[in-house]
Amino acid sequence: MAANNPTKKRIQELKNEYDALRQGKDSLLAMVDEAEIPEAVYNSNAIENSTLTLKETEKILLEMELSRNVSVREVFEAKNLARVAGYIRNKSQETEINKKTILLLHQMLIGGIDDGIAGRFRGKNEYVRVGTHIAPAPEHVERMIEAILVECSSDLTAYFLDKIAKFHLDFETIHPFCDGNGRIGRVIVNFQLLRLGFPGIIIRNREKKDYYQAFRDYRNNKNAKTMEKILTLAIMESLHKRIAYLKGEAIVPLADHVRKHKKSAPAMLNAARRQKIPAFREKGVWKIAESFQA
Repeated sequence: MAANNPTKKRIQELKNEYDALRQGKDSLLAMVDEAEIPEAVYNSNAIENSTLTLKETEKILLEMELSRNVSVREVFEAKNLARVAGYIRNKSQETEINKKTILLLHQMLIGGIDDGIAGRFRGKNEYVRVGTHIAPAPEHVERMIEAILVECSSDLTAYFLDKIAKFHLDFETIHPFCDGNGRIGRVIVNFQLLRLGFPGIIIRNREKKDYYQAFRDYRNNKNAKTMEKILTLAIMESLHKRIAYLKGEAIVPLADHVRKHKKSAPAMLNAARRQKIPAFREKGVWKIAESFQA
């Protein structure tokens, strides 16, 4: 499901509903966003092979004691990424994404972890590899980042999710930093969405296989459709969640809704994954408005 015309129409309908409902409810949306930060941080770090669980991430962000010893680095990674996620909510309203902002976000993410590489692109002899992909040589990085920024901002005809998907694919292919590329790339996706008036999304660790496949499809065949599908489903889920809260709906686990209404659990779960019903995840559990009628 890359964004075909019916899907684009549905996203626009959800956006219109979201915009109408959000009037005067900024404090509620801020609460939803803040409650989601631990989940977003956990998933983005887990994609990069962090050992922290969601519960441990929550405790770290609440300054609570953990039941096991974890590395100082992982603690910093969770705290720093949460700070970045909070920062872009306001920053995205001030400016388009640009080189200066990307470097600032990287400084915030990596600062205190590795100050020698924080806030700067790869330099002389700093090469990186992701799987079998060897990123461009350091001397090309800055020029290539500038080029994709110009391409993204100057393209006024492409569908917004297609543009964001391509920018993310290009950014990760360039891999401009010595460390933190994936996390910063996903932050930029949310920055771009927030800039357009959409809520942020979560790219989930459980779907890492599809996410990595999207990069292979792009690098091997210049096919961006896998990433477009990932972002399309994620933005629909994010909108469904916020619309349910803005409506003041009673929200229940999808499994409970299935039992109450004697529905097929596999069919409903499949519909949720494909965003054919207004279901969304919280802490990995599919939920839906209690009033929903299939």
